[in-house]
This record gives sequence, C-alpha cells and structure tokens, in this order.
Amino acid sequence: MKRKDNGLLYGPEDKVSYFQSGLLGLQHVLAMDVYVPPLIIAGLLSMSVVQKTGFLQAAFLACGIGTILQTKFFMKLPVSQGPSFVPIGAVAGVYLANGGPNGGMATVLGSLIIGAVLLILLGLSGIYQKMINTLVPALVGGTIITCVGLSLLPSALNDNIFKATGNVGQNIEIAAITGFVMLLAITIGIRIPQLQRLFRVSSIIIALIAGTVAASFMGRFDWSSVNNAPWFSIPQFTSFHYGFHFSLPAILTFIVIYMVLTTETTGTWFAMSAVVGEKISKKQWNQGIIGEGLSCFFAAILGTTPMTGYSTNAGVISITGVASRRVFVSAGIWFIILGFFGKLSAFLSAVPAPVIGGIFSIICVIIMLNGLNVIRYLDTNESAIYILGIPIVLTMAVILVPSHLVSSTPQMIQYLLGSPITIAAVSAIILNLVMSDHRQETETVDEPRESKKAVDHDTKLAATK
Repeated sequence: MKRKDNGLLYGPEDKVSYFQSGLLGLQHVLAMDVYVPPLIIAGLLSMSVVQKTGFLQAAFLACGIGTILQTKFFMKLPVSQGPSFVPIGAVAGVYLANGGPNGGMATVLGSLIIGAVLLILLGLSGIYQKMINTLVPALVGGTIITCVGLSLLPSALNDNIFKATGNVGQNIEIAAITGFVMLLAITIGIRIPQLQRLFRVSSIIIALIAGTVAASFMGRFDWSSVNNAPWFSIPQFTSFHYGFHFSLPAILTFIVIYMVLTTETTGTWFAMSAVVGEKISKKQWNQGIIGEGLSCFFAAILGTTPMTGYSTNAGVISITGVASRRVFVSAGIWFIILGFFGKLSAFLSAVPAPVIGGIFSIICVIIMLNGLNVIRYLDTNESAIYILGIPIVLTMAVILVPSHLVSSTPQMIQYLLGSPITIAAVSAIILNLVMSDHRQETETVDEPRESKKAVDHDTKLAATK
C-alpha cells in the first residue's frame, strides 16, 4: 500500500484507526530520547531525586501539550515537540548566577516566559514567513536538512554508544543488535508487501524491544528504578512552586537562545516537509512559530526547559512510512500520560543509551539523505557547490572543536558553537546571499518540488522509450 512517489504508507491527512494510531504514537515516543536533556539539566542543577522526577514529568507534559498544539491546531504537519540540547548551558548558567536553589529557577522561568511571548508576537506579526521566503530558498533549505542529520550523528554514536556509561564493547553489541533488528524488520516489510504494515511500520518499536531484552540479559537494564517508581504522581515542582523573577541580563541571554532554537526548528520543518512531500504555506510558517512560542510558554509554566520541533521524527517517518497527524496527536497524548505515570517515565528513562543509539544513528543518516534528496532535483551551478559544502565543513568543525577553545570564547559565542545546526543555517544563508545569482532563482521553499521531480521522471521515461 505505497503512497504515490513519497514512499509513505500513511500521509498527514490519512485517518488511521484509533487503536493503531495509539500504538504507532507510542512508537514515535519511544524513538525520541526526550528525557536526556532534562536529566542532564537536573544533574547540573544538583536537583534532589524528587525534583528530578518532577522535572522529567514536566518535560513529558510539555512535550505532549506542544505536540498536540502544533500538529492539530498550528503547524498542522506531523511535528513532535521535545527539549533541545541548546539551552542546557544557559539554564545552568542563569540558575547559578541568580541564587541557585534560592531563586535561580524563578529567574530561568521568568526569562523563558518573556522569550516565548516574543516568539508568539513574531508569528502574529507575519514577519517570520517573509524572512524565510527571502533568506531560505530550496538550496539553503536542503543544505540545512543535510546538516541537521550530520550534526546529530556524532551524538548518536558518541553520547549513546562509545562514550555512554558501561562497557564500550557491550554498548557496541547492544547498539548493533538493535540496529540489525530494525533493518531486518524493514527488509521484511519491503520484501513481503503483505507484512509491510506490521514490520516496516513497527520496525522501531520491534528494535527497541529487542535491544532492551538484549541489554536486560547483559544486566544493563535497571529494573529497580522501575519497581520503585510510583504508578501515578503529579509533578510537584512547577512555576507555581518556584515563581517568576525577571532579570534583564537573563532575558537577553534567553532571547539569544530562542533565536538559535528558532533556526533549529526551521531546519526541522524543512526536513519534515521534504519527507512528507508537502510544501509549507506562508500561513503555516507563521502559525508554526506561534505554536512554538506556546509550546515554550507552557513548558515554562510547568517548570521545565523550552520545547522545540524534534528533528528525529523526520527520520522516524522515513523509516516507518507513517506521517498521519492522528498518530502524532496520539504521541502527544502518550507524552501527557507519561507526565503522570511514574513507572512508564521510569521505564523510558531506564532504556539503555546504546539501544537508543542503535536506532538514532540510522535515523540521523536518513535525515541527512533527505536533505540531499531535496537538492538533487534543483538546477545548480558552481556556487551551489560552496553553498552546500561550506556549511557541512563548518558543521563538522563545530562538532570537533576542542572544548577548552569553546569555553574560552564569550558566552554568546559559546551558545552559537553549542548548536552546529545554527552555524550551518547562518553560513548557508550568507553564502547564498553573496554567491547566488538571484535573477535565476525560480524556486523557493514555498513552492512544491514534486512537480519538477515528476517532469524529470517523465523526461527520463520518454527517453528510455
């Protein structure tokens, strides 16, 4: 049951049964390591066990609310929201600089509220779409998508496998088993069309189960944390506990952070648009940034880190062929359930990092190839080689730059160097403005690419005949 030329089994508007959408929504949740940034922040802030649990539950709730808002009401594309790694350093820095446990979190949350409101106003003004339409043609958009996948790959391999806790040999074995099972499930789905729904659509959750079982046999799954977690609990530490405090330096810091996050989100939306084969309209760009602002607003109210479009879901859709908005709304509901059910949250947190890494690394490659797939249908010239190539070089440079050099730079530069996607996006935009012959530009991000793809395909077909 293949859909048109984009390889999707379920398109954004397809109505999947509620039971199946619930299972597929859970799969999307399991494939997203949304618990990692909150746990890192909780460790940096020296939170107690109760505070850490509440912080993680609040993050799940914010993910759920943001995902439902974006998918059903604002962006209206299959977009999941999740916490970014970018604000980690800023949250810790502002927290410690403003009293730590004695008022630091109130300053963080107050700054996040102001930044979220500014994002909402940006969308309401209509300026955001005009910026995207002017600065980001298809070549730049494809370059950004490519760099999104490339920038995530080292994290998938290093943080989740090679440098994760535990024996590195075991980590590689667990990741290899997980990745192999996922590829086996996908292969069965491709080779046997009758089993496509079962194996391709469920390939990620099958791999997660297999990897977790393998890790459990190796003694790498902490069942005690699951057993000790309560079945039901309400997050205890929210903005109603911490309150709000407004500090101009902290607000300016988080305005910079939100600018970086917006750049990352733009790349994510490009990736999602390329995967589902649907253009993003002018209205959707502005509605999407309003939804992003509301997601961050509710995250601050709940007392957790900002929510942004999660780029890994473009890869998940490419692998599973499932892009139904109903499935993503189900994923949002699952996130909300996780926010109240402690055992489910504990189970997700206990899934060993190599299991996530085995899947995450394949997803990163899929995202990167989707970006290159956008570019290959464009009429390019010599300057396009540099517009694509230089951001790739800079992405790898930012990833590999020694940490001691980063720490010696001004704080604002550190934020930028903490986001390879932002460096890639900014460099691609500048190179395009300087090097491209804009008189020959005929395609923008708002124009569908499928028509050109179809013309090229028909031309080649006629030639063979």
